[in-house]
Amino acid sequence: MSIASSHIQPCLWFDDTLEEAARFYTGIFPNSAIGHLGPMAGEFTLDGMTFRGINGGPAFPFTEAVSFSVTCRDQTEVDYYWDSLADGGQESVCGWLKDRYGLSWQIVPVRLYELMTDPDPARAEAASRAMLGMRRIVVAELEAAADAVHPG
Repeated sequence: MSIASSHIQPCLWFDDTLEEAARFYTGIFPNSAIGHLGPMAGEFTLDGMTFRGINGGPAFPFTEAVSFSVTCRDQTEVDYYWDSLADGGQESVCGWLKDRYGLSWQIVPVRLYELMTDPDPARAEAASRAMLGMRRIVVAELEAAADAVHPG
């Protein structure tokens, strides 16, 4: 195994699907690779971040108590990560989904953060309300909601 540059690494407990999951995730994210994979444990890197994984069996499934947030620069990136990670998984609300292994992800466009911190509280509130009604975050709908507060 390689020695990580950080002392802190996520360690994910899989129901004996570590290798399959590592291949799935590294096929989605850029700057990714599979490190050592053994029958019980291994590691893989996603977009430069190293993860450890173990084949621990079904005793401890993933829950929404832990999720990974993917910040996306535009709608194209949101759509790519949403479609890729939701494939075989389950869509939720407000940009959340569970992938086929039960791991929770938040797929969030930068524009959502910008709108939710708009100096005009009414625009921020409108964008927030719009987001609460979405599964996949749609930037154009967020912007339309914020813009409707103060029509030009």
